[in-house]
Amino acid sequence: MAQAQSAARMVLAERLIPGEGLLWEAARIASANVLLALCAQIAVPLPWTPVPITGQTFGVLLVAVLLGARRGTLALGLYLLEGAAGWPVFAPFGLPGAARLLGPTAGYLWAFPAAAFVTGWISERIEDFRTWSGKARLAAAVLLGHALILSGGVLWLTSVIGIGMAAALTQGFAPFVLLDAPLKTALVVASASGMDRVKRQA
Repeated sequence: MAQAQSAARMVLAERLIPGEGLLWEAARIASANVLLALCAQIAVPLPWTPVPITGQTFGVLLVAVLLGARRGTLALGLYLLEGAAGWPVFAPFGLPGAARLLGPTAGYLWAFPAAAFVTGWISERIEDFRTWSGKARLAAAVLLGHALILSGGVLWLTSVIGIGMAAALTQGFAPFVLLDAPLKTALVVASASGMDRVKRQA
């Protein structure tokens, strides 16, 4: 019984890539960073805003679900460091290297670790992503992560870029809250529940 409860508390990445020790932890975090970089390359610029639609937020929140709070935050911190160092891990549109962390989309990027921590913390406490209650709680966790990222982006646009709240909401919030966030939330929930189902049946 104790072993079954311990297995239920394992984050999804530990079930997908089983193993203990520093090398296994590094492998899981490295895999997450590759996923983040690949998702970021999916980018669609919007003509009325400097903020493109990208796969980044999907990657961030899926990584949070896979790794949990502590490892997810670490993976996102490393991701920002990689981008600041000039590695091609950010979305293809925007300022290069460390300048991206000071540009118009920087607020979203800086919010990634916080969103990963909160979404990961809630996800760690969901025993089964396959049930309806598990999916509902997971969707709520992912939507909360989206809210943190969008809030960070809007606050940055108003306080640092100085475009005004109305413009910030039009350019940095409305295009993403109506379709982007719900769609990515559904994709994260479907991905996590699908991986959980496959692993438990293996």
